[in-house]
Amino acid sequence: MRSLDAIHEYAGSLENLLRLKTLPLAVKLLGKGEEIPEGAKRPRTDYGYRFLTCQGFSESRRAEASIVQTKDEMWCFEAAMGYGFIEPVEYFLEGNTLFPHAVVTLEAAKVWAQTFPRLEYSKYTAIVSAPLAKANFEPDLLMIYCDSIQLTQLLKARTWIDGRDIACRMSGHGACVHAVVPVIQTRECQVTFPCFGDRRRAFAQDDEIIFTAPREKVEPLIAGLTALKKQGQGLPLVPIVPREPEMLPSYMKIARMTGMHE
Repeated sequence: MRSLDAIHEYAGSLENLLRLKTLPLAVKLLGKGEEIPEGAKRPRTDYGYRFLTCQGFSESRRAEASIVQTKDEMWCFEAAMGYGFIEPVEYFLEGNTLFPHAVVTLEAAKVWAQTFPRLEYSKYTAIVSAPLAKANFEPDLLMIYCDSIQLTQLLKARTWIDGRDIACRMSGHGACVHAVVPVIQTRECQVTFPCFGDRRRAFAQDDEIIFTAPREKVEPLIAGLTALKKQGQGLPLVPIVPREPEMLPSYMKIARMTGMHE
């Protein structure tokens, strides 16, 4: 991605090509000493309480706000741990997060905890999200909450780039982590389903899926979406209506009796 003007133009292209219901987001992890983008709101200071990270994303994509969160402004530890703001504690690594309410055995919960995606501890200190059209920082990744047909278009656009499909790990937990951490680690696109926290507390809808892409793939994705549109494979999807489809025998008989199918 090039200049901020180009980034803002990408937002308009994505909104037009995909007909999105909420705004595409720019997301960036801030390293030690990196300045917080001007105008970014801090949950504890500007709202008076801590946010779940998904609530920060929701505020950005719905209210057009730039939101920054350090560990002190986060309410859920999973995001802080996944982004490397805090170190994993033994209680977590032993599986106590999901057992006994969400996993059948402590041992199974331990497997989940020890394979939980995590970035290097202390490399980053904050995460900022903002509408792509208004971001005043160069993002690490693009985040889109889309429906299934919009996701199909994005997947087709990803394949258009170099013939490769997306291979990603799916989870019903920690959407804020699964949507961000693998993209930072692999520089590849990711598909993530909103978790219950995102749905219950940040208003993710039943038809929404999270698509994230590293910044360097945003321009090729838009080129792919544009090419698909020119080939008649864009949105809205135009159905191919069958010509003179076969009807029930009684319908066909009456049509012939009345001279319709002569």
